[in-house]
Amino acid sequence: MSYNAIYKTITLTDGREITIETGRLAKQADGAVVVKMGNTMLLATVVSAKEAREGTDFLPLSVDYQEKFASSGKIPGGFLKREARLSDYEILISRLVDRVLRPMFPEDYHADTQILINLISADTDILPDALAGLAASAALAVSDIPFNGPISEVRVARIDGQFVINPLGSDLQRADIDIMVGGSADSVAMVEGEMNEVSEEEMLEAIRVAHEAIKLQCQAQVELAQQVGKLQKREYSHETHDLDLKERLRAELYDKVYEVAKAGNNVKAERRVSFRAILDDYIAALPEDHEINVGLIKTYYHDIEKEAVRNVVLDERIRLDGRKLDEIRPIWSEINYLPSTHGSAIFTRGETQSLTTVTLGTKLDEQMIDSAMFSGYNKFILHYNFPAFSTGEVKPNRGPGRREVGHGNLAMRALRKVLPGEAENPYTIRIVSDILESNGSSSMATVCAGSLALMDAGVKVKGGVSGIAMGLITDKETGKFAVLSDILGDEDHLGDMDFKVAGTKDGITACQMDIKVQGLSFEVLSQALAQAKAGRLHILGEMAKTIAAPNADYKPHTPRSYNIVIDKEFIGAIIGPGGKVVQQIQKDTGATIVIEEKNDKGHVNIFASNQESMDQAVSKVKAIVSVPEIGEVYIGKVKSIQPYGAFVEFMPGKDGLLHISEVKWERLETMDNVLEIGEEIKVKLVDVDKKTGKFKLSRKVLLPKAGEQVQTNS
Repeated sequence: MSYNAIYKTITLTDGREITIETGRLAKQADGAVVVKMGNTMLLATVVSAKEAREGTDFLPLSVDYQEKFASSGKIPGGFLKREARLSDYEILISRLVDRVLRPMFPEDYHADTQILINLISADTDILPDALAGLAASAALAVSDIPFNGPISEVRVARIDGQFVINPLGSDLQRADIDIMVGGSADSVAMVEGEMNEVSEEEMLEAIRVAHEAIKLQCQAQVELAQQVGKLQKREYSHETHDLDLKERLRAELYDKVYEVAKAGNNVKAERRVSFRAILDDYIAALPEDHEINVGLIKTYYHDIEKEAVRNVVLDERIRLDGRKLDEIRPIWSEINYLPSTHGSAIFTRGETQSLTTVTLGTKLDEQMIDSAMFSGYNKFILHYNFPAFSTGEVKPNRGPGRREVGHGNLAMRALRKVLPGEAENPYTIRIVSDILESNGSSSMATVCAGSLALMDAGVKVKGGVSGIAMGLITDKETGKFAVLSDILGDEDHLGDMDFKVAGTKDGITACQMDIKVQGLSFEVLSQALAQAKAGRLHILGEMAKTIAAPNADYKPHTPRSYNIVIDKEFIGAIIGPGGKVVQQIQKDTGATIVIEEKNDKGHVNIFASNQESMDQAVSKVKAIVSVPEIGEVYIGKVKSIQPYGAFVEFMPGKDGLLHISEVKWERLETMDNVLEIGEEIKVKLVDVDKKTGKFKLSRKVLLPKAGEQVQTNS
């Protein structure tokens, strides 16, 4: 059987190529493509139901990215030895694709739609996350599924001062900007990434460079669809409307909703009650025998509420809670709230609150990472929890979902840029943010609370980090727009943009942007970033009132850490046969000792709960790695006695021969009754055999001859 595959090639500015292939694999899916760059290959498929399920008034879209371990010649760990639930890394890539695709479907399309993206061949230098969005969009492009695309995503990094599209993984370590950008040929829809305290202008330039590459990839998909002949999309009818009812509702309710929005009530629950009362009163006033679809009433009322809230902002320059457009909600914070933790902080901004803890652990607490693309360890962990009570709801506790993973990752990126280097920070750091109240921008509250908690813990961060979420409301017909600082949850839901920006006083460290409207200009983005900077600096000022710099020392109950760098030949001596030596030191002192070889040296990390335990462990380790010096005097212990002398342990793990002739000045015929096993004696190292490395000791040189006094350096 022959397959008539169709190919399309995209050439990047540096000459590297991306190939899109369709028509060979997964032909029963509505759309399927293989995207290849280097040896990295992604198979993307899309299937959408022919009809929407009854009562569905939204798009049930699922996007799953998964890496096959075989793609990199690996077998999964664990007992099952097969791919299981998605890892956090796979969830993050799934979210990146979902956030760009979802707004591009028609608003009235409600059929179940599933997009699967599988990494089927891995190249460690060609990162697949930069190709996943392109693959998903291309699968939609060659299908008959209604889609207002195409879109694409690229990674843009600044390496050695130059912007590079989809850089090699090995080059990313030198990047000071590393962001993913997604969008259509007309506009940017998503930005997410991290940077080393860069300016707003530098970030905008990175987005511009990325968008130029996105335009080329979108055009390639259009041409691919033309080759396949899938330009005609399927017909569908997923909504039933009553336009007369819609107009009647607007005429009767719009002004009432407008007045509630204009009132500027800063309590979310009270606002919701006021908005809800208008709807409830209207439904209650309907005749008992009415035949009006109540579901349609609720749908149209939501549209009226959205229109009124947006118009109040655009016309009155008044926000839902009465603030000015660039006004930040009241802030209060506190550190050391939890006395038994290594660091803690409460950060509250308006009705959003995070209680965050910092725990400092040993190397044994590092997170092991085992995936198709990466294997290794992570010593900085941030977990974000969003319990239902934070919004006054009742929901089953199912553990962290995709939203929690994404928000935690964003906060982690923002904070890790200010952490001390590995040489200055021996600890594994875990930050946990529990959101206790939520009304917008809880991920940015996590950044602020995490920064405060790190300083409370005594971690020597470069400086404070704050975060702010920016919103946008636009009107295409009038050209009016309003950029909103520190948005509420309702402003996020009813607005056109959610732009989270985190950073220090010196620049941006992380960002995440989702845009719901097409054609957003860079001028608007520039204003949003400038307004975000002012808000970020204001929040940093408020945080500094609580703590402006890291505490001078760790908490008394924080494990103490001490690092010793040794020559690698001493590693075995510290470990001992079967680990006996290091285990005995840990047992005697209560300390935890971790030994590893790096850069041709041995690194000994000692962790102890108190100074006495630390001093004992350090002393014992240093004694083992100390190099004996000829002429030095030691207190040794007799280990064994032989006819020709005694073997004395004068340093941990180091025995020397005390010959019978070196015990006393008097001549000894036998060793009987001269020394006892276990006896401590003072000896001097007089020589080291150059061939065998054996140590020669003397005791008599430390003893006076008859009528003499002996001077020693002991």
